[in-house]
Amino acid sequence: MTRQTLVAGNWKMNGTTDSIAELMSGLLSGLDQTGGKQAQVLVFPPTVYLNAVVDQCRNAPLGCGAQDVAVPESGAHTGDVSAAMLADIGCTHVLVGHSERRADHGERSDLVAQKARATLDAGLVPVVCCGETLEDRDAGRTEKVVGEQLDAVISQLDEAALARLIVAYEPVWAIGTGKTASADQAQQVHAFIRNKFASINDTIADRLIILYGGSVKGENAAELFSQPDIDGGLIGGASLTAEQFLPICQAGA
Repeated sequence: MTRQTLVAGNWKMNGTTDSIAELMSGLLSGLDQTGGKQAQVLVFPPTVYLNAVVDQCRNAPLGCGAQDVAVPESGAHTGDVSAAMLADIGCTHVLVGHSERRADHGERSDLVAQKARATLDAGLVPVVCCGETLEDRDAGRTEKVVGEQLDAVISQLDEAALARLIVAYEPVWAIGTGKTASADQAQQVHAFIRNKFASINDTIADRLIILYGGSVKGENAAELFSQPDIDGGLIGGASLTAEQFLPICQAGA
């Protein structure tokens, strides 16, 4: 089955009103010039800029998602933002379980599962992140770690919900380090992930979009995206300028 390539830019805690306006202008102009030949493209700006970016994405070949979400729908949870609020302003996707949330905020896989459920309940699409550290990889624990992270989410969802997920494999050792898993290394883990879903439902597995996130650049995107089980990328630093991000989007055409 041929799946549409998806390229998602995670801007993390970067940007100002002016720099994001410049970035959006460049992206919208560049995506229009490709005549629809680029991959499906999403951006994940910091929460304070979501409203402005969502407005610019309306009627444009560009979607917008949030970098995190709270589990409760509402209530006395100062500083949190619910999935219903994100849906209300026009977000379509949410990152859950990003390695930096797991490391910086101690998010465990059971909480990631709850966030995925809350995202789905609000009609949004969760991008479930998973990945191993360099220590895990060197010890041969990649599949064990990735499998356990995904099992926590899978165990909480029925097949209808699983069919709506996107998975992002992000080896922690290749994020912001300049190191990149080879296309073969990345493909091996992506195949493992797809096979895990195939053990539940072959159709879900065939349709599942699995993104690779780990120092993807214009120079290596085409080779990575050509692998049979890599359906695009979750892009960090290279998504912060149109000049770097657009070639990655075009590599997925």
